Amino acid sequence: MAPSGSLAVPLAVLVLLLWGAPWTHGRRSNVRVITDENWRELLEGDWMIEFYAPWCPACQNLQPEWESFAEWGEDLEVNVAKVDVTEQPGLSGRFIITALPTIYHCKDGEFRRYQGPRTKKDFINFISDKEWKSIEPVSSWFGPGSVLMSSMSALFQLSMWIRTCHNYFIEDLGLPVWGSYTVFALATLFSGLLLGLCMIFVADCLCPSKRRRPQPYPHPSKKLLSESAQPLKKVEEEQEADEEDVSEEEAESKEGTNKDFPQNAIRQRSLGPSLAADKS
Repeated sequence: MAPSGSLAVPLAVLVLLLWGAPWTHGRRSNVRVITDENWRELLEGDWMIEFYAPWCPACQNLQPEWESFAEWGEDLEVNVAKVDVTEQPGLSGRFIITALPTIYHCKDGEFRRYQGPRTKKDFINFISDKEWKSIEPVSSWFGPGSVLMSSMSALFQLSMWIRTCHNYFIEDLGLPVWGSYTVFALATLFSGLLLGLCMIFVADCLCPSKRRRPQPYPHPSKKLLSESAQPLKKVEEEQEADEEDVSEEEAESKEGTNKDFPQNAIRQRSLGPSLAADKS
């Protein structure tokens, strides 16, 4: 019986350790994981978010304090979260993460960068005493939900995708480095041409240009004929002007003769009887 009693104690200790391991792991799950899919949850409520990388020594030193602070999250009515920038490059671009670790506080969509001491006590005082009110919030232009930051997020995601493809070409397909660069250069050239054509098409649809029909250019022979015809036209015009002047003079002379004709007729009539008397 003695040997069995001596084995009972180590077995009991082992059972307690195995039972306590998931309980401890469950306590650490108080830190929520934020990704590109659920980051909009940060826009509602009170949040403290840590941006970290697994290879960062400062981030590794901060993890115990951050986990202990997360245990007070329910009492302080604050959500404690973390973002792995190696897994979520889009969020690192959306929040402009230039140093690790970086901590943000968010209250109903207003983001403020935490730059105080990084201990559990300081985190608790920051929330309980509402010290975040003394910090100027991030401008709406640089907020994570703005168009500018959405573009930055897409750019960071594209860079990560290019890096993944580069590693795939070199490691899996066995291409040389210059071969991978050549593939990306051709892809960039083709995408640039395609994008340029699309932009031209859209611009032509939105702002169509006024197309003017080209004016027919006169043939050299026709031009010479027209130039030679100009003096002839001038001569003809001068002749027509002279003829008009002559016709006007003739019309005036005719009018004068017509006016004199009745007077002569009257004189002849008046002289007629007198001549007859003389003859008799």
